Amino acid sequence: MALQPASELAAAASKPYPNDSAEYRAARTALLAEEIELRRHIERVAAQRRALPPGGEPPDYAFQDATGKTLGLGDLFGAHDTLVTYFWMFGPQRERPCPMCTAFLGALDTPARDIGQKVAMAVIGRSPVSRQLAFARERGWRNLKFYATVGDDFARDYRGLAPDGSEWPALDVWVKRDGRVRHFWASELGGTQDPGQDPRGAPDPTPLWNILDLTPAGRGTDWYPKLEY
Repeated sequence: MALQPASELAAAASKPYPNDSAEYRAARTALLAEEIELRRHIERVAAQRRALPPGGEPPDYAFQDATGKTLGLGDLFGAHDTLVTYFWMFGPQRERPCPMCTAFLGALDTPARDIGQKVAMAVIGRSPVSRQLAFARERGWRNLKFYATVGDDFARDYRGLAPDGSEWPALDVWVKRDGRVRHFWASELGGTQDPGQDPRGAPDPTPLWNILDLTPAGRGTDWYPKLEY
């Protein structure tokens, strides 16, 4: 279906706010057309993502839940056929978890109940679940489900643990078809940023940065979230 040109949509939708100058309104209308094009590009990328061929079958990793029960990756799906996992930087060597991982997970905790109606979601760390849960309760999180890796194979294979022992966040999507688990998509964070940018996803899923990108100063280059202010 042919889409109406973004410039036409923007011109029809653009209405001045009180005391807008003609210069501001013209610039805002031009920006609105670009935002419409961006939305369309995001939709095209999402369609291309959904059309990915089957990914690789993961090895037989083991995880522990809050009760200490050992589970396989396939068990984390529950009744769903799709699983979203987030490996966060909270290994046993860290006194406190990564502030940016914390900002991302904090934004997921409330909608986790809604997300859980469609897909399973699991937060995975190298620290015991009890330690992860203690921090979650400190933050007031109530809905996220936490699991601990058994060994480091999962973290290493899916880019959460570098050869030097440093941790990276890893957002992955998995599917289960006919009882077989396959890797569907990963954020593949690191090394894709443009010059002058911090490492970030493409696109960046973190609400914190998306909101700051709406502001005049943007996300800046020298500010990061903290665990305490």
